Amino acid sequence: MGLIRTEIELLNSDDIALSRKSFITKDQIKKMAVAALVDTGAFMLAINENVKAQLDLRVIEEKVTESADGSPLRFEIVGPVEVRFKNRRTSVDAMVLPGNSEGLLGVIPLEGLDVVLNPLNQTIEVNPESPNFAKKLLK
Repeated sequence: MGLIRTEIELLNSDDIALSRKSFITKDQIKKMAVAALVDTGAFMLAINENVKAQLDLRVIEEKVTESADGSPLRFEIVGPVEVRFKNRRTSVDAMVLPGNSEGLLGVIPLEGLDVVLNPLNQTIEVNPESPNFAKKLLK
C-alpha cells in the first residue's frame, strides 16, 4: 500500500464552544486547512508547532514516548481540536511534533470521522455503510 495523504480542516474546539455561547462570532473561530499523512500505525492526530500556534491550542499535558532508536521523546498534548473531513467531524486531542513536521491522521481521528481507506486510489473516503447502518438500527 502506498502513502495516503489527505486535506483536513482543523478548528479550535474551545473557540467553537465560545461561539455557541455567543462570546465570539463564528468568524472568530480559529481554523485552518492542513495536509496530513494517514498513519494507521499512529493513535492520535499529530500536528506541528506552527499549527498549534495558529490555532492557539492550549497544552493539556506532556507525554514521554520512545523513538525508534529507543531514546525518550517528550511531546505536548494539546486540544481539543475539531477535525473535519467532507461531511464528517470529530473532536480529539493532538500530539505536537517539532518544527514544521508533516501532520499525521492516526486511528482515533480516523475512527471518529468514520472513514475508510482506499489503498487503490490512495485516498480516504466517507464510510459508505454509515447511513445504511443507522437506518438498520432505527428499524
